[in-house]
Amino acid sequence: MLQTPVNSGLDGIIAADTLMSEVDGEAGRLIVRGHAIEDLASRTGFEGVAALLWTDFAQGGGDEGAVRQGLATARVRAFAEVPKLIAAAKGLTPVEGLRVGLGMLADSEPMPHHYLVCGALPVFLAALLRAAEGKAALAPDPALTTAQDLLRMLRGRRADPAFEKGLDTYLATVADHGFNASTFTARVVASTRAGLISSVLAALCALKGPLHGGAPGPVLDMFDEIGTPERAGPWLDDAFAKGARLMGFGHRIYKVRDPRADVLKNTVATLPQTAGRLAFAVEVERSAIAALRKHKPGQRLDTNVEFYTALLLEALEVPRSAFTALFAVGRAAGWCAHIFEQEKGGRLIRPQSNYVGPRP
Repeated sequence: MLQTPVNSGLDGIIAADTLMSEVDGEAGRLIVRGHAIEDLASRTGFEGVAALLWTDFAQGGGDEGAVRQGLATARVRAFAEVPKLIAAAKGLTPVEGLRVGLGMLADSEPMPHHYLVCGALPVFLAALLRAAEGKAALAPDPALTTAQDLLRMLRGRRADPAFEKGLDTYLATVADHGFNASTFTARVVASTRAGLISSVLAALCALKGPLHGGAPGPVLDMFDEIGTPERAGPWLDDAFAKGARLMGFGHRIYKVRDPRADVLKNTVATLPQTAGRLAFAVEVERSAIAALRKHKPGQRLDTNVEFYTALLLEALEVPRSAFTALFAVGRAAGWCAHIFEQEKGGRLIRPQSNYVGPRP
């Protein structure tokens, strides 16, 4: 009979030193390369955060302009793979499609692989979503940023600048977050020297799991079921009575409010025609926190990043089926940074296990 080990899930285990980010669950603080996430997201976008994360590790590190150019060139390069991707990914979900797309990238590709991967993901995602609607893929525009170009490739036209800024803030905000499951997976694979593309592909597969990257969609499902602000309290009481899991609240590390939630809440407030939806979400959040205090008084549960991510991506008209895939577009910058760090100074990751089976 299997027993629950003392360190089940590696809780509290320090696996490595890192320069990338610190997640302080008690204080509700996220620091990325020396910057609080609230400050960082307010003054730079995805390319800026990628440049920061890659500083001292990879080409373009510390140079936002170089990163922007490198990613633009990579998007153009990745577009050449789109016809094969569309043929191979027919009938697959967006994340499954990205898995196919990354698998087509060769280790022998001369382009720096961090640019190639981070440039390919938005191109592949836009092409997959357009194909699902029976539309042809649009070629990238290297004059644009990642966020600007992704929305253009999705919609067929440039988006309102507020929406472009909103997506840019989202990608920057989710770029790195400690040793989460997908990042740790990337580092494990990187420690074998399998290469960056394989390591990112493994990370994407970890992100695919519903316990890691699948929460924003169900948040919107919850909003749909609640319907109106006055129904929030009764709906939540009924959900707790049924033992349902409340999406958008609670976190493996944070014991207080996730700092990224406020970054994205403030971002939603800048978008046109979202005031009513935001007010509804705020009321649901207020009711949910009250319900959590009542029904789970011994647990420290608060709003996490997924709650307002759902609202932001809904406003950007991203299909719910693509939420996890879009998250990967942003998180890939962090995965690459951790891969470089692991390759530079880390050993093969090979933990021990505690055998509890029968003995001869």
